[in-house]
Amino acid sequence: MEAVILILTLLFVAFMALGVYAGVKTVRAAKRGVDRTITQARRSVEDTTLRAKSYGQPGVPGELAQLRLSLRTSMRATQDALNAGVTEDASLSESLGLFQRLSAHGRELEEDLKRLEREPDRATVATLLPGLKERTERITHAAESLRWAARDRARQFADDDLAALGAQIDLEAGALRHWTTEEPTASRGEAAGHNWTGPADQQTPPSLTPPDPRLRTGYPWQKSAKPETTN
Repeated sequence: MEAVILILTLLFVAFMALGVYAGVKTVRAAKRGVDRTITQARRSVEDTTLRAKSYGQPGVPGELAQLRLSLRTSMRATQDALNAGVTEDASLSESLGLFQRLSAHGRELEEDLKRLEREPDRATVATLLPGLKERTERITHAAESLRWAARDRARQFADDDLAALGAQIDLEAGALRHWTTEEPTASRGEAAGHNWTGPADQQTPPSLTPPDPRLRTGYPWQKSAKPETTN
């Protein structure tokens, strides 16, 4: 009896521990989701503010805002492109590592630009603008090089796959139509010189294998099958 109680107690404790663990995981996942939402909302607000400053404020403040907006837009687009491509092309992991190193320079420049936005000495900031523009162009150019290289690589793979698929389809189409080719018939003179035993066997087209319903996918151009009606 004591053994049964001990086993039940251990099971109860195990279930309680599992429930606590699942609860903690759920809370953490929810917190990460909330954090991502807050971060995205904050970035959207910052981008809108920078866009308004770049167009609405002349002089040094507007130029600083334009540099920050250009930097953020280019870096974010490259990050999204590499993260999306690395899931299908593992060779992009090296490019992603290079981008992470580039991001360190981008964050440093972002902090410098933000600090200079609060600088009251506009004349001194104006003298620093050429150097800031050069840094921004170098970073954004490097980011764009990675982004377009990744896109060109993905497009080349898609073109190669499409070409190979087209060749396979041409072969399959030819195989499906081979039953239409007629066998050459013997001439009447050749037929008269041989004993005729009967009409020639007619060739029948090979049976076509019905499509596997498991291979059907919901592409936009597919029409739904009409239900069969019974009389």
